[in-house]
Amino acid sequence: MNKNEKNKAFNISQLLFIALFSLFAGPVSGQELKSPDANLVAKFSIAEGGVPTYSLKYKGKEVIKTSKLGLELKEGKSLANGFSITNSKTLTFNEKWKPVWGEVKEITNHYNELAITLTQQETNRYIIVRLRLFNDGLGFRYEFPEQKNLDYFVIKEEKTQFALAGDHKAFWLPGDYDTQEYSTTTSNLSEVRAKMKEAVTPNASQTTFSPTGLQTPLMLKSKDGLYINIHEAALINYSLMSLNLDDKNMVLESWLTPDAVGDKGYMQAPCLSPWRTIIVSDKAGNILTSKLTYNLNEPTKFKDVSWIKPIKYVGVWWEMITGKSTWAYNNLTSVQLGVTDYSKTKPNGKHAANTAHVKEYIDFAAKNGLDAVLVEGWNEGWEDWFGKTKDYVFDFVTPYPDFDVQELHRYAASKGIKMIMHHETSSSVRNYERHIDTAYKFMKANGYDAVKSGYVGNMIPRGEHHYGQWLNNHYLYAIQKAAEYKIMVNAHEAVRPTGLARTYPNLIGNESARGTEYEAFGGNNADHTTILPFTRLIGGPMDYTPGIFETKVSAYNPENNSFVHTTLARQLALYVTMYSPLQMTADLPETYNKYMDAFQFIKDVAVDWDDTKVLEAEPGDYITFARKAKGKNNWFVGRTNDEEARTSNINFSFLDAGKKYTATIYADAKDAHYETNPKAYTIRKIQVTNKTKLSQYCAPGGGYAISIIAN
Repeated sequence: MNKNEKNKAFNISQLLFIALFSLFAGPVSGQELKSPDANLVAKFSIAEGGVPTYSLKYKGKEVIKTSKLGLELKEGKSLANGFSITNSKTLTFNEKWKPVWGEVKEITNHYNELAITLTQQETNRYIIVRLRLFNDGLGFRYEFPEQKNLDYFVIKEEKTQFALAGDHKAFWLPGDYDTQEYSTTTSNLSEVRAKMKEAVTPNASQTTFSPTGLQTPLMLKSKDGLYINIHEAALINYSLMSLNLDDKNMVLESWLTPDAVGDKGYMQAPCLSPWRTIIVSDKAGNILTSKLTYNLNEPTKFKDVSWIKPIKYVGVWWEMITGKSTWAYNNLTSVQLGVTDYSKTKPNGKHAANTAHVKEYIDFAAKNGLDAVLVEGWNEGWEDWFGKTKDYVFDFVTPYPDFDVQELHRYAASKGIKMIMHHETSSSVRNYERHIDTAYKFMKANGYDAVKSGYVGNMIPRGEHHYGQWLNNHYLYAIQKAAEYKIMVNAHEAVRPTGLARTYPNLIGNESARGTEYEAFGGNNADHTTILPFTRLIGGPMDYTPGIFETKVSAYNPENNSFVHTTLARQLALYVTMYSPLQMTADLPETYNKYMDAFQFIKDVAVDWDDTKVLEAEPGDYITFARKAKGKNNWFVGRTNDEEARTSNINFSFLDAGKKYTATIYADAKDAHYETNPKAYTIRKIQVTNKTKLSQYCAPGGGYAISIIAN
């Protein structure tokens, strides 16, 4: 063999070695995964000591630096180290699916996937870490296949890290096991510890866990212009994840909600964790339009979804929230179901849920094209429902003497109006499950197709938390059980949503954040609704209950000096910016009757959409949405503004070319101000095309709404 032949043979051997090394080095040491558009790159690797790690970059910028993965178990060796990669699989998936209701009529689900099998040699156990990389972000989860040495296990803590690339601007809520109803604090992450005490405001049930504990969805903005959102998807049979911040190293680490004895998850293989999600873009609007959370949930399990319908409703609610009326029938301080004879008690004269008054709401709904009426305080037990840790607090079927269920069913049906039932559990979960079948049967027998459930106060069983595994299983059980009766659910004070409405589309609403009711409890910050779409709404729609026209609460209750931190025009905008297939017209009918020119927008606006565009967006400052009504060529625009006066500049390029439309603009007047002159608004009509541009003034705490109707 001559010298050239030897060199050629050597080179071939080198290439074979490199090829073989590359083949095996990937599974042994790590893998790289790119998004379909290649803008996002995730890396998975095994660090010293057999510790699984991952990292994420967007267009070359660090989003998540090398971060540890794993779980600490209550007994035995943890699932956080001692691993080696023993298998890896990749795939590409691309589909389009149609939601039952939503912001768009069709959703693209396109991702590249990497599934890494990790084997712990010392224990002969293995887990799978599955990563899915979309164009808008990353989702990953832990999977525990059925195996001999890992069948039943108890989670002490999940140790998932999110190592950030800097001291980002954050829009955060204090981490809490029992409430999400805090005002958002905006600060750098390094300032969280100093601001935490002030951020933790009183609530009916609350359990904070750390001076740097934070809730998800956590919205971040980096100094180099990246918008980052950290949350979770498909929370099933698992504890809710909060985040604990290492504010020296800017590392967030998962922190699960414990049960009454401090354990954080009882697992039986085969089982899965929820997906941990990171949505990222250099455009704020892309965070708002991301469907990553829904895409990481399973398709709907319902074959028939014809009974699930978006709803615009009015309710016997705000008058009690403001203190004008009461939920309770009388002023007793102690009652017992089945023992107290309400017919022999003295009514307090302020009970709102009485037959004649509810008929007034039904009449208003029918006259103005609304779909349904919610009634709270209709059932026995409200006199001592809260703060007593009372187990048998409601039975969900026995009305007060002044509430005629059958007559109101007949009357509402004669007007073409549906009724929405209210089930406040007072967090007595065992009691609710005890009655749930009977309650749902009672609803169907009396024409109720939707229920608003509530979980106010400390949990019973005592010591359990609102967001622990046991309660999360209950919330899902209630949704599944409701589906058996073709009932839609709007759950308040329940766990924050994680996209489960894709699988269970009868979950048409949640509260799970600080809603309009707090405007009667001291008020929400003026920038509140410029943040919620970036945080709370990432997981699903919110029953925010907009539409308050009388912003001074004292107009209804002279003893309450709270006011709604908004202009009237912005209240209209919220029907577009705060997406929900369940939208309430929350104020009183007599108030709406004074402003029917403005109320026209609420009558016209859709609650289900074929398309959605973000025209302007900056978290904490402003958001402008344009949405196309389901099955129609009509568009609606909404702008919510923070406490600073601003000018909104938009164009109408989203409209069909060559077509003319009539735009009705409901805007702040020049002298409008959410504190001093909230009801100053203007209404004007203009003709627009897809070439029209608009410059519109937005008052402090204001905004505008536009209906765009095809000619």
